[in-house]
Amino acid sequence: MSVFPRAIWHARGFLPYHVNELHKRYGSVVRISPNELAFSSPQAWRDIYGHRKAGEEEFPKYDGTYKIFPHLPTSIINSNRQDHSALRRQLAHGFSDRSMREQEPIIGSYVDLLVSRLKEAVQKNSSQNLREWYNYATFDIIGDLSFGDGGFGCLASSDYHPWVQLVTQTVRQSGIIQGLTHAGLGGPFIWASRMGLLADNKHRSIVHEKVAQRVESGERPDFLEGLIRKRGELNLDHGHLAMNASLLVIAGSETTATLLSGATFLLLTHPEILKKLEQEVRSAFKSDDEITLSSVGNLSYMLACLNESLRRYPPVVTGLPRVGPKGGAMVDGHFVPQGTVLSVFQWAVNHDERYWTEPEKFAPQRWLGDSKYKGDTLDAMQSFSVGPRNCIGRNLAYAEMRLILAKLVYNFDMTLSESSRGWLRDQKAYTVWDKPALDVYLKPVAR
Repeated sequence: MSVFPRAIWHARGFLPYHVNELHKRYGSVVRISPNELAFSSPQAWRDIYGHRKAGEEEFPKYDGTYKIFPHLPTSIINSNRQDHSALRRQLAHGFSDRSMREQEPIIGSYVDLLVSRLKEAVQKNSSQNLREWYNYATFDIIGDLSFGDGGFGCLASSDYHPWVQLVTQTVRQSGIIQGLTHAGLGGPFIWASRMGLLADNKHRSIVHEKVAQRVESGERPDFLEGLIRKRGELNLDHGHLAMNASLLVIAGSETTATLLSGATFLLLTHPEILKKLEQEVRSAFKSDDEITLSSVGNLSYMLACLNESLRRYPPVVTGLPRVGPKGGAMVDGHFVPQGTVLSVFQWAVNHDERYWTEPEKFAPQRWLGDSKYKGDTLDAMQSFSVGPRNCIGRNLAYAEMRLILAKLVYNFDMTLSESSRGWLRDQKAYTVWDKPALDVYLKPVAR
């Protein structure tokens, strides 16, 4: 077996689809390159990513994905076990339920601005690219919660901040680099990064400037405060602060905007489900002001729609590779030798008919105890991963998704433009999706 087919599938944006077809043909574990296995099962999630018993080694992250550029500082996503625990402790408070409540005025102000800007835009009687509007909102929210200073100003200007534009434009580049690195061909990209020739070099320059401004601004209850306050104790220089800040902004914005885009498309192509959601949202509130982070938590059908969207269109679509620990380990009943690269591909396990009734069907009722779907294995879906390195931003993601979707459904009747009817068809999948425009006609609800 050669490393090149896997690298080519990845670089072309088709790897998750290919792995899914392999699982359909060969079962829950498949070999996708000479030293790499893909698993599709709930048990594999626990075995690869879950908490370890006392004395057991964790499955370390694969450097070929997480440390492509070894000259760059590490962050919470690719640090060792000890450093990760210390970083996570300092970041945890900013992502707690209590912090979400404290940050509600900030989050709510941007969601209200999103609705206001959309009401202005629809007066032109043209469709709106909600992919961009969702990006504006989520980047502004995470930018303000990380750096203050009004976020990135995307909603205020109805346009991308230069940094946000760089992030959205490098999706394809990062996929190509990762794919070729898996094949041992990453050398030219490492050299180009050292020489400052890649787009992400401009991205890092802007982050360094933002972090410097944030450090100078003093104490502020945001995501970076814990790291800044403990930077001496944690041995975090400016480069490490900037790398962690960059990760927080990208992970806390692009994925949420992606899910909102996917949920919107799926709802608009299933009018009977959209109508039921409209009834739930519009009957629950007498005015827009009643829609808060707390009150949207009572919308059970909307949560089911979001969970089903996460299953059908997972924002992180590729596997998150780990490496078999010293001495090897058992994964889903299979012994894997030390050093073997392992992962669960969300696209594959979320569409595996062994765990889901009608896996290709968009069916929110499967999350509400519908008897037709009683055989579904709901814990096969782990959108935020599991274990000690699961996504720290889960609470923020759900808070934003619920509030934004509720506000849009309450305020607008939405219709998908014919130009976006095939939006989900043939999308390229790198670490995240390379999404086309999502053109939607919005009509303010008359009250």
